[in-house]
Amino acid sequence: MSLYYDAAAVLTTAAQDGSLRSRIYNNTLGLKSKPAHIYALISETAKYDQFLKEVIDHASLLAQEPKLTPILSLLLVHDHLFSKNGLAAPAAHPLRQAIERHKARLQAEATKARLRRRCASLQELKQLLLAGKSSAQRAQPRWVRINTLKSGLEHELATTFKGYRTDAGIAEVVVSPGAEKVLAIDRNIPDLIALPPEADMTKTQSYKDGKLILQDKASCFPAYMLIGDADTTASVGECIDGCAAPGNKTSHLAALLAKENKKKNKIYACERDSRRSNTLKTMMERCGADAVTLKLECDFLTLDPHDDQYNKVTHLLLDPSCSGSGILGREDIPSLALPDNPRAQQSDISRASRSSRKRKRDHGGATPVESTTQDSNEVEETREVAVDKARLQKLSNLQTRIVEHALCFPAAVRVTYSTCSVHVEENEAVVARILASQVAKERGWHLLRRKDQTAGLRVWQHRGVSKSEMVASEAQTGGRILNEEELEACIRCHPGDAEGTMGFFVCCFTRSASGRADSDDAAASETTESWEGFGD
Repeated sequence: MSLYYDAAAVLTTAAQDGSLRSRIYNNTLGLKSKPAHIYALISETAKYDQFLKEVIDHASLLAQEPKLTPILSLLLVHDHLFSKNGLAAPAAHPLRQAIERHKARLQAEATKARLRRRCASLQELKQLLLAGKSSAQRAQPRWVRINTLKSGLEHELATTFKGYRTDAGIAEVVVSPGAEKVLAIDRNIPDLIALPPEADMTKTQSYKDGKLILQDKASCFPAYMLIGDADTTASVGECIDGCAAPGNKTSHLAALLAKENKKKNKIYACERDSRRSNTLKTMMERCGADAVTLKLECDFLTLDPHDDQYNKVTHLLLDPSCSGSGILGREDIPSLALPDNPRAQQSDISRASRSSRKRKRDHGGATPVESTTQDSNEVEETREVAVDKARLQKLSNLQTRIVEHALCFPAAVRVTYSTCSVHVEENEAVVARILASQVAKERGWHLLRRKDQTAGLRVWQHRGVSKSEMVASEAQTGGRILNEEELEACIRCHPGDAEGTMGFFVCCFTRSASGRADSDDAAASETTESWEGFGD
């Protein structure tokens, strides 16, 4: 059966070859099985890998079945013990036979392992094993935003989600099977629901019609923070999404404006990459965001803030390139606890023995000095950290430049800045550098305080890091450390925590009335000067 070989191939591919989903759905590995089946098998096996390893080791499966690899054994034993349909292989298939030969021993060891954990049932065992996973390994809900450009929450609850129980919390949703009709209505973001992790909405008519958008909860924060509720949208003019692809935030921005204002504010959506530009175009067509003016293969930094075309732009949404360290999918290739491989251990012993004999000959029988090994490892680790820090600084410089450019638009009154990064260098440090910049000081820009944020975000508990963490990060902050009120103005989401989001950061810059007046006066005296872009 190719399913198990395909899943093993995905798990053994080089680490730099993309996320789990991209490896499977892009199918650069020549996979023969259905992508959804491969993804489900790997995801489910990763939930219970420690337990499966224990069963396989105690049953001595690999010692008796030399053709099985540790990864294959995990995948096969998972289906043997946990799948309702058992192994997805015909009776005569060698993989199935390898497991069937030891099914009594495997079942016995599984029962012993379950009883050692004092679990009376398989369901109780699963819940215990999931609870024991680290936060980064726990399943995350399937977040679905109702696209109010085409539908509404009440309509979808009455149609697509008819018969679903809607009073569940995130903790219940994340442990529910994909087919279970249960969902959680989000309390922070309007028109957002959470479904079980394996729920597949892509086959529903509402998804095909663009009424449902698969979008992480954290990714919904920027547009909601930028636009707010009905009491703040009246002052919104035209908008710019400076780094728009793939378009989830852009479509959310369009939906919020249309819903609250009952009119379609013009939104300029910039994307400089040609491939991502095509993705953005497709997304806007699918979700019905016809108020969006696409600026494809266009770098936001090349826009002239003083061009008459943008003199009505009041709100800008910026989600520039970042390290992606908060995206669970970027590092979602499971690091499985593999069963002990007796053949590999024997091979290691043989190699060590040969190496030992060689060292004795080389050193005249003297014991070799091994202290250099630790030193070389430390040097290698330091080198990798230095590379990461250098990359973070380059990203931070670009992010700062993009936001400062946005602050130059004459009519701008709000600018959101967000990243899917967990690093201070890309988050609070960038904010500090921007607030310390000349353009922020001259134009009266400051952070939108927590008490002034829209209600759903105001109650969000996770805020910016502490002052001590900013200092400890040694990030470049332009000589400025954010004060307590400014740190409270920043919102963070932590990957894999009880809120069920990816790692994320967002804040909103806003202008004081006096700052607007001063900059308007300055702009009047500069009307004869043309925009020449940023210098190097």
